[in-house]
Amino acid sequence: MNDLVKRQARLQQLLLDSDTTTQAVRAGQMSGVEQEHNDAIYTTSSFVYGSAAEAAGRFGGSEPGNIYSRFTNPTVATFEKRMAALEGAERGVAASSGMAALSSIFFGHLQQGDHVVSSNSIFGSIVGLFDNIISKFGIQVTYVCPTDHEAWQAAMQSNTKMLFCESPSNPLAEVADIGYLAGLAHANNALLVVDNCFCTPALQNPLALGADIVMHSATKYIDGQGRCVGGIALGSEELMEPVHGFLRTAGTTMSPFNAWVFINGLETLALRMQAHCQSAMQVAQWLAQQPQVERVYYSGLTSHPQHQLAKRQQSYFGGVVSFDVAGDQDAAWRFVDHTQLLSITGNFGDAKSTITHPATTTHGRMTEEARAAAGISDSLLRVSVGLEHVDDIIADLQRGLDAV
Repeated sequence: MNDLVKRQARLQQLLLDSDTTTQAVRAGQMSGVEQEHNDAIYTTSSFVYGSAAEAAGRFGGSEPGNIYSRFTNPTVATFEKRMAALEGAERGVAASSGMAALSSIFFGHLQQGDHVVSSNSIFGSIVGLFDNIISKFGIQVTYVCPTDHEAWQAAMQSNTKMLFCESPSNPLAEVADIGYLAGLAHANNALLVVDNCFCTPALQNPLALGADIVMHSATKYIDGQGRCVGGIALGSEELMEPVHGFLRTAGTTMSPFNAWVFINGLETLALRMQAHCQSAMQVAQWLAQQPQVERVYYSGLTSHPQHQLAKRQQSYFGGVVSFDVAGDQDAAWRFVDHTQLLSITGNFGDAKSTITHPATTTHGRMTEEARAAAGISDSLLRVSVGLEHVDDIIADLQRGLDAV
């Protein structure tokens, strides 16, 4: 073993006890005869072997190493290892999108006749996945309020195999008690899966709170600049193996280039999240004082019903603020159209502030009844607070308010 390989091995051992800020910059770096200062992009479809026996060993699993970039690629592996370090997971499985990661979790762990209990406050496309695709395979889903413990308990069945929630939820920032849900799941031999997109591992670690699997749309804060689409599932080796097995066969693969973008995004994650959170708190406090705003949804406000729980589970409150404006959909649309700085788009977690009308965009494919049950009104707006100066963000929100 040469000196560089030895040094890299010592570094990875050192990182086990390092702060997550350091892990976000250094974890998962590859060892080799030469080591670039920055991680390389392995843009290759396949890998070559020294002999037929070596090829057979790789494909058969008796010999470690890369095989085919659909399911083994060094750049993607670095991203997986770095995210696993940040979330305190044994293994990560990267996918082509957040929805691909979630689909891999569901199809990797569920089968015909199984039952899922899910929060009703989830991304609209996940509702579509449950209602229009998962249901075709004989898997039933029951939706409950994410904060109603009695509803979760009542929904449990003998065939319940999985509980799923976003915490904080999109777009209302409802905070589920992850420890309680983990206890409920495990008492019924079920898994708890948590979407950690709003917080990222910089603010919250669901696995440490008892969850079995955590997932991310890396498209959001992990990237941080709205450049690439990707997702990842994380958990124990045992739980990730069937997830990887589905991805290997179905081909919902993260590209090496996107993995490289996400690796570089992670290097500034902690700093960015701190800035997002600080500005979001100021925006939420300002909105709460405006007469044209009926309600603000941000767990950092003491008026938020799960404020104390959020303080226990999270190190801070995130960068997304939602609110109901006075009036109806027309008022909400006038607000959106009169902003000038904010980008009108469905994405969040970007360096640029964005504004969204969930009822007609991100959650528009849900039925009217499902949106009502999830608390998504026609007057609701979601703002992902970016990295512009907070005074400029507030000034643009004022332009929107002036039109209501």
